[in-house]
Order: sequence, then structure tokens, then C-alpha cells
Amino acid sequence: MDRNSQDYVRDAAATPGGGGFDYLIVGAGFAGSVLAERLANDMGQRVLVVDKRPHIGGNAYDRYDDAGVLIHPYGPHIFHTNSEDVFDYLSRFTQWRPYQHRVLASVDGQLVPMPINLDTINKLYGLSLTSFEVEKFFESVAEKKDEIKTSEDVVVSKIGRELYNKFFRGYTRKQWALDPSELDSSVTARVPTRTNRDDRYFADKFQAMPLHGYTRMFERMLDHPNIKVMLNTDYREIEEIMPWRRMVYTGPIDAFFDHKYGKLPYRSLRFEHTTIHQEKFQDVGTVNYPNDYAYTRISEFKHITGQTHASTSVVREYPCAEGDPYYPVPRPENAALYKRYEAEAEATPHVVFVGRLATYRYYNMDQVVGQSLAAYRKLRTAHDAQSATSSAVLTSPQPL
Repeated sequence: MDRNSQDYVRDAAATPGGGGFDYLIVGAGFAGSVLAERLANDMGQRVLVVDKRPHIGGNAYDRYDDAGVLIHPYGPHIFHTNSEDVFDYLSRFTQWRPYQHRVLASVDGQLVPMPINLDTINKLYGLSLTSFEVEKFFESVAEKKDEIKTSEDVVVSKIGRELYNKFFRGYTRKQWALDPSELDSSVTARVPTRTNRDDRYFADKFQAMPLHGYTRMFERMLDHPNIKVMLNTDYREIEEIMPWRRMVYTGPIDAFFDHKYGKLPYRSLRFEHTTIHQEKFQDVGTVNYPNDYAYTRISEFKHITGQTHASTSVVREYPCAEGDPYYPVPRPENAALYKRYEAEAEATPHVVFVGRLATYRYYNMDQVVGQSLAAYRKLRTAHDAQSATSSAVLTSPQPL
């Protein structure tokens, strides 16, 4: 904890009304910020948000680089959701720029649409199939599977082994350091296969980017007199000296319990950011490299943000084993290990565990927001029930 944080502890202890904070929230990403906003704005709770990083927003944090291009330091974050409730909630804190993400894959020396669609097949094989014909093509190459267990099973049962090898196997091996045959089916099930020409990466009802960036949106979420924020601070440094009643924890669940059952496996990423003094680098927001190079993809931010600038900035993503935890590794033995930590969490009633790391789930941003709003509703219901019980006790007739 740096000197400024120490000074802040003394100032924050003297919160309006005394008695410290109702909630200590660990992590200033989507999960922590949504719950902080709801607890403060809807329930009038006093909230302290603590984050080890020097900024709010978690992995969705964005900033302007030295050239003045708005970038996502932790890789591209594309917002999409089918939940009107989630979209409406976030719309309180940002205007939106409509954006539909498009991805190309570098395969056999060509750039073709990803997810695989009608144009992908026609361009890759020099064909002129119709939607009906490409559906028959997939059926002819698909490998029948009696049971879908792994990520490999998902893909080869739909589009066959050749396309699986061209688009999925190499990418997955780089991303997870495991063969798709060793991974849960959920990994590749996230990527659809289309028989039409729809080249959007996502098909969700709501697809848009915060007009002024994610960081500005988070700033508005946390802009409340009942919310205090401490950055560059590990919560363990202040949990014993700062008074609080309940905790919302959004970090790795195994770390919370001091890895008592062992570490939960995660995959991390290393980001290589480059500024290029030209207006455009590639034709779409992201190009995947499933078979070539050590990186998995290159993303160009100006496509995503809509910014106009004479220069452009791109990021290459290199999956790695060490570093910040990004992706829970979906394997049965890891799920079993998580269940042991989940049981510990359920036996810790004064702490609410929310978010991708705290629940060991491979969630999208909108899913984390939805989970956080659901967690808040439970907290609000419990709070209202407790208040009603206390009120009934105070107003009940007393014996003479």
C-alpha cells in the first residue's frame, strides 16, 4: 500500500455517519463496480472499492496511448448482449456507438470470414455454393459423434476434421496449451457455424461500444458520495484496519482461501501494442492466426472505437501460462477443484463471491453484469427482510 493509500485510509475511516463502511468491494471491474453502484445508489450503503491496479475498470479499462489513439491495454473488449435489462442498466452511464465486430482468419494464405460461413467455404475452396448446398457440404464432411464431450467433438461433428484443423485446432492449442480433445465442449461451442453470408462475429440483439470508452462509463458508475475508491492497494492490507460489515469479492476464489486445496489453473495473455503511422492496418477489427505465428490474433482499435486519427494502434495477443489470470481452464478436474472452494464460499456468509474469477466461469462482460445485478437483488431482498423483522420487533406491544 503506497503513501497516498495510507493517507486515504485515515480519511476514509471518517465516513459520513461514522462506523466505517457497509461493504468492502474487492475489485473495480464490472462485477465490483455494478455492485458498488447499486448498493450506494439504490440502498444508500457506504461502499469502499479496493483494487490492486492503478485504475478502475478491470480488464475493460481503456486509455489513450502516446499517439492519442484510444486503446484497450488488456486486449479488445467488444460489448454484445441479448439482455435488454443489462443493456438498459449500462445505458444509464454511457451513450453508445453501434458496432458489429467482424473477424477474418488467416488460413491457407487467405483472409476468410470467421465464424465460418457461406463465403468462407466458397473462398477457401473456390466454390459457388448456395446456403442450401453449403449445409449439405457440412453434412457430408461432418463426423458423427454419439456423445459430445470435448471441444474437438463439437467442431468435427458439425464441419468435419479438415476445417477443424484449419480453423480451430491450432488456435485452441495456442490459446489453452491443450488440444481441443482435452478441453470441455463449452470452449468451441461459443463459436457458431453459419450457412448464410452473415459475417458478424456476434449475433446478439444489442451490439455497441461505449461512446466515450469503458473508463468513462466506469467513472460515472462509481461517481457517488457513498462510494470511495482505493487503487494500488491489496485488500488484505486494509481489511483489518478499515471497518466494514460485508465484503464483495471479485478476485480469484482460490487466492481468497490461500490456495488451501491447490491453485485453480488459468491461462494468461501477453499483449504487444504497436502504434503505426498510417491510417489503417487491416480491414476488420480482428484477424485470427490459427496456424501461423506465436500470437493468436491482431486487433486494430480504431475499427472498434470508431476514432478518426492519422495513426493507428494494434495489439498482438500471446497466450501464456504465467501472468494475470484471464481464462479459467475448463476441464473436469478443475471444475471439481472449484467445487471445493465453492463449498468454502458458501460457508462464508459475510462475503459475496461475484465475477469470472470468483466463480471460476468463462463469462462475457454482459454475463458478469447480469450476475452482479442478480447478486444485488438477493442482497436487497435479504436487507429488506431484515429491516422488516427489526421494525416488527420495535413496534410490537411490550409487556407492562
